[in-house]
Amino acid sequence: MKHIKLRDLDVSRIGLGAMGMSGVYTGHGTDDAESVRTIHRALDLGVTLIDTAEIYGPFVNEELVGRAVRGRRDQAVLATKFGLVSHAGGGPGVPGPDSSPANVRAAVEGSLRRLGTDHIDLGYQHRVDPDTPIEDTVGALAELVAEGKVRHIGLSEAGPDTIRRAHAVYPVSALQTEYSLWTRDVEAEILPLLRDLNIGLVPWAPIGRGFLTGRIRSTDQFDATDRRLTNPRFTAENLQHNLALVDEVEAVATDVGATPAQVALAWLLAQGDDIAPIPGTKRVTRVEENTAADQVALTAEQLDQLNHLTPAAGDRLEAEMSRLVNL
Repeated sequence: MKHIKLRDLDVSRIGLGAMGMSGVYTGHGTDDAESVRTIHRALDLGVTLIDTAEIYGPFVNEELVGRAVRGRRDQAVLATKFGLVSHAGGGPGVPGPDSSPANVRAAVEGSLRRLGTDHIDLGYQHRVDPDTPIEDTVGALAELVAEGKVRHIGLSEAGPDTIRRAHAVYPVSALQTEYSLWTRDVEAEILPLLRDLNIGLVPWAPIGRGFLTGRIRSTDQFDATDRRLTNPRFTAENLQHNLALVDEVEAVATDVGATPAQVALAWLLAQGDDIAPIPGTKRVTRVEENTAADQVALTAEQLDQLNHLTPAAGDRLEAEMSRLVNL
């Protein structure tokens, strides 16, 4: 597995998103044993960047990741996120956002305990808190860095002004945001800014919430609790339009001799050596498929085809989720 740098943080250029292992995405039952095997297999294949968050579960996903890396901590770059759970009052936590300095400290202490480690390699603010100046949040993180509890800091779904202000307080190592063949908004302003500031990019949903695998042809395939049912890109009319896009990806995949998911990841990797996507899965077979994208080389002609796919129909997020994006 090739490695890249997120500023000064060395990571495998394909990571692993653990969110779905705790039933967050689809509502299907969980299989912790298979999830642990998946994390172990990822580590065996050279994946180092493992991504989780306190809100996943909540809390149980961090505990799962902690169990999985026990005895192999030195092989993993653990990334977790805070800010969508408020710990005010010392209780079990209520929905945020809350990135106040006191909450940042409480969240990090809890994550360390659940992950079973003495440090978080990459600590992200999960979403920008409109009620807390980003300078205060980053200042609190900088204190935790000084104490050795967090090694590098990151932001998630932050807008350009917030990124600049945060970086002026303490160097930001990575921005996590959605980026894929059907979600390319980041290219207009954010990606150039990240490169000006030497901040790495960690794309989530790099395979379009599974759509770019080519396996989704109808929402009838989804469980009734699947969150994609409320996503604008999966509504009946938009889904039919977007099938043209995935058909075009499949055509390139056939030409390459790879799967559509591998082509989607290889396209992202070709966008620069400062990008580390974190495809999510809870199955060994899928992590093997995804990590094999590290060996897929796309020609200039194939990249050009992928750069000119049919544009996706529908907003990338539901209205409620969009309100905390690009602040």
